[in-house]
Amino acid sequence: MQNFEVEFISDRNIRVRQGQSLLEASLSAGIPHFHVCGGNARCSTCRVLILAGKEQLSSRNEKEKALKEKMNFSDEVRLACQTHVEGDGVKVTRIIRDESDIDLYVTTGASFSEMIGMEKEVALCFIDIRDSTHFVATHLPFDVIHIMRKLLNSFYVVIEKNNGRIIDTLGDGLYAVFGLEKGIHESANAALKSGYEILENLELLNRDYFTKNFDQRINLGIGIHTGTVVAGEIHLGNKKQLLVMGYPVNVAARLQNATKELNNNFIISSEALEISGKILSDYPSNVVHLRGIAESVNVHLLGKPYENNLS
Repeated sequence: MQNFEVEFISDRNIRVRQGQSLLEASLSAGIPHFHVCGGNARCSTCRVLILAGKEQLSSRNEKEKALKEKMNFSDEVRLACQTHVEGDGVKVTRIIRDESDIDLYVTTGASFSEMIGMEKEVALCFIDIRDSTHFVATHLPFDVIHIMRKLLNSFYVVIEKNNGRIIDTLGDGLYAVFGLEKGIHESANAALKSGYEILENLELLNRDYFTKNFDQRINLGIGIHTGTVVAGEIHLGNKKQLLVMGYPVNVAARLQNATKELNNNFIISSEALEISGKILSDYPSNVVHLRGIAESVNVHLLGKPYENNLS
């Protein structure tokens, strides 16, 4: 009877006998592999993420197909209790490692394919309201929240229209990502278009609403960058939250802050502008040294100087 080697990432390499399930083999090797239903394809707690060698595994049987459809598993997720190994080179990782993980992946009712972390090249956009401390100090609480609600809603409409997702509101601004479902060229263009539209809408709001009703003119800083990030969904109670993390996120955030230093309300990295298909020489450029970023970054100025230099 033939044996095959399987690597359980973060556990150990094990030998799997022909005809033996991944679950049986891992338990025999002393790996604490969860299997609440006893390996009968009813609970899904034994599921594994296939990192390599998918073609060396048995086809899904009817039990596994039914659970895959019910829970919307991606093709890289298999039930260890129903999966057999037919060749070497398989690498997997357990999804549920202790009892605290069960609620994260079994009882949420979420699409599991949305919850697995993935690498994705995206466009990142940070928006910040300038001089917000003075603004809060000189207006009534109701007025502050009312203006913020008006502003953030106007940002949201533009970003959603251009297929972006708001990841977080940051008190006096927000952070959005473009490209989770689209290609990077289209997404960089969408981020660029959103930045311009947001500033255009702000001009109208300043002229027709904020200045007239609150004697207040709002300034923004917008920074855009592109790069490969890690993205995935988590559940906090009943609320879904998208996480996007990585070095490009830090760069985009620092670029937004650099709008003060450069006295321009909209800047974009040369990398992002080039990906969008624009001609770099058509836009004023500069080099900035960003806090916490080792290398200097080439940027282009797409906006206007602030009426009062905020640097």
